[in-house]
Amino acid sequence: MYVVKSPLSDDADLKTVAEVLQGALVDLLDLSLVAKQLHWNIVGPRFRSVHLQLDDVVTTARTHSDTVAERAATLGVPPDGRAATVATGSGIGVTPEGWVRDADAVRTIVDALAAVIMRMRERVTATAEPDPVTQDILIGITADLEKHHWMFQAENG
Repeated sequence: MYVVKSPLSDDADLKTVAEVLQGALVDLLDLSLVAKQLHWNIVGPRFRSVHLQLDDVVTTARTHSDTVAERAATLGVPPDGRAATVATGSGIGVTPEGWVRDADAVRTIVDALAAVIMRMRERVTATAEPDPVTQDILIGITADLEKHHWMFQAENG
C-alpha cells in the first residue's frame, strides 16, 4: 500500500503537528454536533434567530474540520473523525439533552466555543515553529470561532 509521505522532515515536528491537527479535528467535529443538537432542541422567544445562528456555527465547524483533515492527510497523517474518537477526545463539555431554553442554548454554545478557542490558541502556539502553514490555517479557524463566540455572547448580554 502506498503511504503519503510528509513534507515535514523532522519526526518530532510531524508528531507535534499530527497531534495538533487530530485534536483540532475532534474539537471541530464535536462543535458541529453540539451546535446541531442545540439547533434541533432550542425553544423560547429567540428560537428562530438562535436556531439560524447555530447553523452558522455548524457550517463553520464542518468546513474547517474538512480543511484540518485534509491538511493532516497532506502531511501523511491519516485523520480520525470516528464517533468514538470524537467522544473520547473532545474538549467540549456535556451538552444538555431534550428541549433547551434559548438562553441556556446560548450559554452552552458560548462555553463550547470558549473551550475550543482556548485549545485552538494553544495549537496555534504549538505549530509556530514546526509548521507555519498549519499555524496559518489554525489562526484563520480561531478567528472565525472567536467571531461566533462574540456574537453568541452578545445574545445574552
